[in-house]
Amino acid sequence: MARPYRPGPKQFVFAAGDGNDQHVSVGDPQEAYVAFAAFFRDRESDTYIIEDEPARQRLVLMPRRGVISRTTDAGGPRSEHLRVDRPNRYLPSAMLFFENGYAGLDHFGQWLSDRSDLDASPEARGAARAATITTEAAAIDEVLRIWADSGYVDPTDQFYIFFDSHGADDDRAERAELLQLIEFLGLERVDAPAGATEGEVWVRADPRLDAECARWS
Repeated sequence: MARPYRPGPKQFVFAAGDGNDQHVSVGDPQEAYVAFAAFFRDRESDTYIIEDEPARQRLVLMPRRGVISRTTDAGGPRSEHLRVDRPNRYLPSAMLFFENGYAGLDHFGQWLSDRSDLDASPEARGAARAATITTEAAAIDEVLRIWADSGYVDPTDQFYIFFDSHGADDDRAERAELLQLIEFLGLERVDAPAGATEGEVWVRADPRLDAECARWS
């Protein structure tokens, strides 16, 4: 059962550019998700907006463009944008927003502050994202986000494997970012063993990764 909003109920506005905005008052994130899922599926639109006016936060889904954007005015204006390659990513992003607002999507993917970067090559997008990460703590957090999505620790506990069973043409932006962060952190990348899929990245275990691994597993 979803944790109730406290204080509650909470108000959201759903919009799709057709003039038929929907104002909802909901007691918990699951109730909000159910209401928005129905709104989303009942319309054909380029843009779907979830507005949390009291919190001054917004989530914008653009399925036809393959983009998700999030905006907050709390503590100063800030917007970030995400290239989406799978249609089943949109509603999960809404659920995370209903649960924890703007910050709830921190680990949802490779966010970029300049929307024009989304049109760059995957390798350039990965490099742009890596360039925004300037501290060891943030770099470790991002490395483990990438690992948690498609990786594991080998049975000997000696290596972190990223992009398990993925081809070299998969996850190009994430791989480009990861390789820069490996260098930034001074981690040791090793050759994948014979028989590993071409796109896998193997990194020798490091105490800094081990210390954070449990909360990502």
